Amino acid sequence: MLPTSIAATRGALDKGRLTTVQVVRQYLHAIDDQRYLNIYVEVYGDEALATAARQDEARSQGAGLGRLAGVVVSIKDVLCYAGHGVSAGSAMLENFVSPYNATAVQRLLDEDAIIIGRTNCDEFAMGSGNENSHYGPTRNAADVARVPGGSSGGAAVSVQAGTCLVAVGSSTGGSVRQPASFCGVYGFKPTYGRISRHGLIAYGSSFDVVGFLGNNVEDIALLLEVTAGADGRDATAPNKPVLPYSKTTTEPEQQSIVYFADLLESDALDPAIKKSMQETIERLKDRGHTLTPAKFSYFDYVVPTYYVLTTAEASSNLSRYDGMRYGYRSPEATDLADTYTKSRTEGFGVEVQRRILLGTFVLSSGYYDAYYGKAQKVRRLIHDHLRGILDAHDFILMPVSPSLPWPVGERLDDPVANYLADVYTVLANLAGLPAIAIPAGTAGHLPVGFQLMADQWEESKLLSFVKGL
Repeated sequence: MLPTSIAATRGALDKGRLTTVQVVRQYLHAIDDQRYLNIYVEVYGDEALATAARQDEARSQGAGLGRLAGVVVSIKDVLCYAGHGVSAGSAMLENFVSPYNATAVQRLLDEDAIIIGRTNCDEFAMGSGNENSHYGPTRNAADVARVPGGSSGGAAVSVQAGTCLVAVGSSTGGSVRQPASFCGVYGFKPTYGRISRHGLIAYGSSFDVVGFLGNNVEDIALLLEVTAGADGRDATAPNKPVLPYSKTTTEPEQQSIVYFADLLESDALDPAIKKSMQETIERLKDRGHTLTPAKFSYFDYVVPTYYVLTTAEASSNLSRYDGMRYGYRSPEATDLADTYTKSRTEGFGVEVQRRILLGTFVLSSGYYDAYYGKAQKVRRLIHDHLRGILDAHDFILMPVSPSLPWPVGERLDDPVANYLADVYTVLANLAGLPAIAIPAGTAGHLPVGFQLMADQWEESKLLSFVKGL
């Protein structure tokens, strides 16, 4: 049985109870034994073993190794890794090989992390169930008949099923926290801009962030410490101080936490999640924290605002995939216009096409002000309202999803139901706030979680508090 934390893994390696090669082999066996879950698009088995052997040799020679030596990581199939394929779960990029490393990937490699493979995801990160992938759906290890959440479903299951120690995902509207909750692991998104987006395939550029999934918050804190910071190749990653997140202590003092009481009374919230949330509130009260009910007036506008803005950005970002420069090119095309039409029709899946069309519509002449312009104004209202709450309180407590993991295929023909699954997670992305999904037990055999949001750039405060839960 492998250790389930970075600290325990490093300790076992340093004391000679395990070798890095043994660690990698056990993870590769776990991947082979659970291929039915469809976690990985590609596994780098030989490469990972060769890296592990080099690290074991270096350790035996007393050479210095990075803080992530021996740590086996999976990366979502939207992060560029030089010399390796990256397809964003799409036929459009099925044969594309990245010529460079994403900044987050490079910083992990600089600390000797071992990347074991790229994980399955919804196509171009557009989905809430990991069912929109060109490579087929990923299955939830807790119940293979159910979805793992999305779009970082493969990343969540890679940790849940013990095929790696930690996973790197991405979040546009909840794509780390929702699958983390569905799979019973921790899932964290930082403040927008805390980690460079360079090398992250874009969906909605003003929303996208790199995030992490793991078995504990200490591992996530170390990954954040390693990858955070300014990057000259991403103007949205400012030169904010990177704190020693992995060394922060737990927060013993009383914290002020807001929760939205009307959410807990909503008929849309699954009774099991409602019960878990009520138990969480009582547990936090018992620990001396102040829990304050509040009302959020903009919930009816959250999902429409999010989808108007992200589809508009997707329409722009995905225009580069035209069959001319790189990516899929239809062999049946006869002229320039035909190349554009057939390549995009054949290369993009149904959900991606739907969002491109919606985004193009809201940006079109005559509708720009009515939809996109208004959505930007509502985003500002939501941002200001949440920041106002966090000026007076430490954290916001919310459910992660209104429902438990649903059966695979149940919502494929109901995109609205999929969109509404994001209603509780998109708030943090709309406002650019750090947030983390925390396991809270199970409902029957299915995992349940809750989430906490903090003010911008308050990752240290948030992670410290969660360490003490």
